[in-house]
Amino acid sequence: MKDKIRDLVSRAVQAAARQSGLLEDPDLLRFSVERPANPEFGDFSANAALVYSRDFQRADPSLKGRKLAALLIDLVSADASKDLFAEISAAGPGFINFKLSPGAWQGVLREIRAAGAKYGAGEPTGRRILLEFVSSNPTGPLHVGHGRGAAWGDAMGNILSFLGDEVEREYYVNDAGNQINTLGESLLYRLKNPEPDAEPPEGLYRGLYILDVLNEIKINQGEDFFRLPEPELKERLSLAAADLILEDMKKDLARFKVRFDHYFSEKSLYQSGQVDQAIESLRKAGHLYEKDGALFFRSTDFGDDKDRVLVKGGGDHTYFASDVAYHRNKCERGFHLLVDVLGADHGGYSTRVAAAMEALGYDPKRLKMVLYQLVRLRRGAEILKMSTRAGEFVPLKLVLDEVSPDAARFLYLTQSHDSALDFDLEVAKAKNNDNPAYYVQYLAARIFQVKNKALSVFGELPEPEFSLLTEKEELALISRLSGFPELLRLIGDTLQPHLLTGWLIETARLFHHYYGGFRMVAEDAPALSAARVELAWTVREVVGRGLELLGAAAPERM
Repeated sequence: MKDKIRDLVSRAVQAAARQSGLLEDPDLLRFSVERPANPEFGDFSANAALVYSRDFQRADPSLKGRKLAALLIDLVSADASKDLFAEISAAGPGFINFKLSPGAWQGVLREIRAAGAKYGAGEPTGRRILLEFVSSNPTGPLHVGHGRGAAWGDAMGNILSFLGDEVEREYYVNDAGNQINTLGESLLYRLKNPEPDAEPPEGLYRGLYILDVLNEIKINQGEDFFRLPEPELKERLSLAAADLILEDMKKDLARFKVRFDHYFSEKSLYQSGQVDQAIESLRKAGHLYEKDGALFFRSTDFGDDKDRVLVKGGGDHTYFASDVAYHRNKCERGFHLLVDVLGADHGGYSTRVAAAMEALGYDPKRLKMVLYQLVRLRRGAEILKMSTRAGEFVPLKLVLDEVSPDAARFLYLTQSHDSALDFDLEVAKAKNNDNPAYYVQYLAARIFQVKNKALSVFGELPEPEFSLLTEKEELALISRLSGFPELLRLIGDTLQPHLLTGWLIETARLFHHYYGGFRMVAEDAPALSAARVELAWTVREVVGRGLELLGAAAPERM
């Protein structure tokens, strides 16, 4: 409908330009059609008269905003089908407000029904996107913060795929470098100091989960394993522990209904020589220099605040070296867009990686960095303390022990990723309207029961007559559903899946209000009942699709 109104206004602007003798055709991309914040102003509003007022005054000085708006209204009215608009009016300095007729909204409902499961879906774009998210080091359990990144990445992947992009989901496994060495040191310490109250030296992993991992390694390995020389034992312990922790992470992610296409090993970049190849490419391009025995990348030439070390004075590679190789590998795989989802502590990461991409000859605009803010876990008014067993975090699995994956994912996505989030366990578990996930899912269950009741009353519902849907609440629901495709496109452009969560909550509010004010199934009104049940079922299908994109279900009963 928005596109239809835009087309009508565009034709009106062109016709007005010819009538007024305007020498140059107006740029039709300049004006917009939006939904007014206040529905009293109408269903849609166009700012064409305001935008083009100065252009038209060059040909006719009298064609100021409101007068130009009146001319455009006349032209639109003459061009549009007679039953499309209930009212078109001018407002302010040149806005044109459109109020659709009930018949127009009824036609929209028919179009939504006809589209079925494809409603809101896009055609294949040919765009390949690599979505990298979670990517937690295999040195400890996933925590509640990782849950936010996991929910965001999986939902965003669902939405982009639905819009027609070819999306691959990747988990980057940091299984090389100092953190793996530290894991080995931590295990070796606990092997020698198995007492739970033993205090590890500064720099080692402190959580008691290290003891759990060590005990599992003892079960899996024979006694000879622990007779190895200490340097070899430490290395073997770190590798075995990293494998066990990664498998545990995969189980948590599966429980959270998050899937990945690839688990990409950082170690493989070294084993295949890709880190050295990336460094050599930068060297040949003249972007490296040595200082104090270390090898630096001139990232300041590409907008970074300081040059970055690739190889330390002792010969060890930095994390950044493998990051450069990893993003070179991503580009070589032919992805058009690289989305990295990381915690807020990676604030300066985007600039240096983009600098390396540009230095290697790749367009840095292919990289989009999404940084999500901290999560604070609450139980009502109480802020939960960190877990001694886990270390300095609350494991995600402890949340999932109390909260359903659907509710957890929904709550993680109720706010923009760039704002801090309070995750309240009591809200997430509540089976009432205080829980936004329950509130939306209850809509799906309620409508399922409405349809069952209608079938029990009538046996078989007659063909719905949508012309009977004339109540303002019914038209408001259809209007709400009509904005679903545009909403998804906006989310695809801005990478803000929380907009869908907000849309679902407001749609549920509209439906619950409608349900409370009208009889959905009336034995003495089969035709009206059929129309209302069909409207309700359409709401359920679109809301269900939104829930599915977020990774949640539309239940039949609650």
